[in-house]
Amino acid sequence: MTNKLWWACAAAAVLALAGCASGPAAVPAANATADTAADSGRNTISAQGIGTVTATPDTLLVTLGVETQSESSATALAENSRLATDVIATLKAGGVAEADLQTSQLSIYPTYETNGNQVTGYRVTNMVTAKLRDLGSAGAVIDAVSAAASDAVRVQGLYFTIDDDTALRATARAAAVVQAKAQAQQLADAAGVTLGAIHLISEASQGGGFPYYASAAMDSAAGAPVPLQAGSQDITVSVDVVFDIAQ
Repeated sequence: MTNKLWWACAAAAVLALAGCASGPAAVPAANATADTAADSGRNTISAQGIGTVTATPDTLLVTLGVETQSESSATALAENSRLATDVIATLKAGGVAEADLQTSQLSIYPTYETNGNQVTGYRVTNMVTAKLRDLGSAGAVIDAVSAAASDAVRVQGLYFTIDDDTALRATARAAAVVQAKAQAQQLADAAGVTLGAIHLISEASQGGGFPYYASAAMDSAAGAPVPLQAGSQDITVSVDVVFDIAQ
């Protein structure tokens, strides 16, 4: 055998071996692609359910405080601090815990003449947000605060809420899933297919309340406590559910 013929045979053998080695390795790659395509093309039914539970709020969040004004910023701040201290002490005396009191605003800014060129004094505002857990006495507590700060008292906002809505939200969540399953079953029946297992489920929760905002000074004259109506609050849970269509 000549040298040229020997080298030609060797090259052919190498190419043949390379082809045999690469053939089986390509099979798993083709299978992986097929599996991915099959998974992305699964047949499903999507449905949404909404569950709502109505309950009576048991907590009042109230933002209140004092506003003072003087020609001197130091004087306005000193007077404000004195009244704010009285307000906080009154809230604590009314049963509000230290952990349920939080300063929500402290501001000092100048006041001007009508033309806006000359500073006439300074206004100081100090607001605190209190969590009142006893709604029965909430009106009396607000009255007491009004008496402590007189015309300087300010009520910035009232918001009724449910302190712990865990159980209520669980009930609403269960109702939402039941509704979603019923809707999906109706869709499957209408389409003439069999509803399979849940493939994906997600939740979007919503809460409700009744905020009330006011900024006018309160009259501390003696009389009946401030009337407060808690009303009702809706706890709503929305779920999106994807079901497989049974094969």
